[in-house]
Amino acid sequence: MTETSVDGAVFSRHSGHEQVVFCQDEQSGLKAIIGIYSTALGPALGGTRFYPYASEADAIADVLALSKGMAYKNALAGLDHGGGKAVIIGDPDRDKTEALLRAYGRFVESLNGRYITACDVGTYVQDMDVVARECRFVTGRSPEHGGAGDSSILTAFGVFQGMRAAAEWLWGSPTLRGRRVGIAGVGKVGHHLVEHLLEDGAEVVITDINEQAIDRVRTRHPQVDVVTDTDALVRADIDVYAPCALGGALDDDTVPALTAKIVCGAANNQLAHAGIEKMLEDRGILYAPDYVVNSGGVIQVADEIHGFDFERAKKKVAGIYDTTLRIFRLAADEGVPPAVAADRLAERRMAEVGRLRGIYLPGQA
Repeated sequence: MTETSVDGAVFSRHSGHEQVVFCQDEQSGLKAIIGIYSTALGPALGGTRFYPYASEADAIADVLALSKGMAYKNALAGLDHGGGKAVIIGDPDRDKTEALLRAYGRFVESLNGRYITACDVGTYVQDMDVVARECRFVTGRSPEHGGAGDSSILTAFGVFQGMRAAAEWLWGSPTLRGRRVGIAGVGKVGHHLVEHLLEDGAEVVITDINEQAIDRVRTRHPQVDVVTDTDALVRADIDVYAPCALGGALDDDTVPALTAKIVCGAANNQLAHAGIEKMLEDRGILYAPDYVVNSGGVIQVADEIHGFDFERAKKKVAGIYDTTLRIFRLAADEGVPPAVAADRLAERRMAEVGRLRGIYLPGQA
C-alpha cells in the first residue's frame, strides 16, 4: 500500500479519496486543503472550515475525515451530490480577509465544479458571498445575493427530528416532553436546538466554552440550566446527550461516564475512533449517527443550487425522522450498531447509483 507523508501526516492513496488539493497564496496568507472523497453521486458538496489547526497534519486529518463524512451524509440525505470538504488553516478572527477569501474562491473555481463549497465552522454566509465573487461553485450565500442564508436553522430542525426518532425507538413516543437533554455547544446550531426542545416540553441543560453563547440562551430562556464544562454535562443526570461543538466528543473516557440513554447531536465525526460505536451499544446507549441527523444544513444548501424554497427544504429535512428510524430498524435486523447500519445504507446508495454513470448517454463524454 502506497502512502504519502506531508508535514508528518501520513495518508494512504487507497484511503478512498478521489482527490486532495493543497492551496496556497502567500500574499493573502491563504493555506487551505480541499478534500474530495467521492463524486459517485454527483459533484462533491461540503462546507469550508476556517480553524487555527496546530499543524498541517491536524488539518489534513480533519479534511479527510470531514470529506468522507460528507459523502455518507449526502448519500443518506438522498442528494445527488458526492462528498467534499475544505479547511482553511488560520484564526478566522485574525486572518480572514477579502483577499484571502477571494484567493480561496479561485482555487475552488479551478476544480471546475467537482467541488461545491458552503459555510462551516469559522465561515458565514457573508464569507460565501465574497468567495462567490471569484467562483461559480458556491452555495450557502446570503438572501441579498440569491442564497438561502443561515443553514443552522434547518440543521437544528433536523437534529431535533433525529432526536424525536430516537425517543420513539427507545421510549415509544416521538417527543422529548419530560426528558432532560444536555447540549454541549450552543453556538450556530445548538441555540436553535434549545428552542425546539423547550417548545416540545423538554428540560434543557447546556454548556459552552463561549460565555457569550451561554448568556444569549440564558437571557431568552432563564429556565435553562448551565454546567461548568462538557465533563460535568456528560456525568449529569440527563436522558439525552447532544454534542453540538467539534468532533471526537465520544471517546474512551466519555462513553463509560455517560448517564444518557440517547446520544443525538449536531457535531460532525462524534466517534473519536472505530470501536466507540460498539462501546455505546454495549452500554445500552442509542446513538443516532451524526451525519444522518445533522444533514439539514446540507439539504438546505443543495436546495439553494436549484433555487431555494424554504418550505420545500424543510419538508426534506423533516424526512430525517424516517431515515433515522430506518437505520435503527436495520441495525436491529442485522445485529449491528446504528453507525454501522448507516454506513451500509450510504455505501449501498453510492455503489448502486454511482454504477449508473457507466451507462452511456448520447452527447456525454
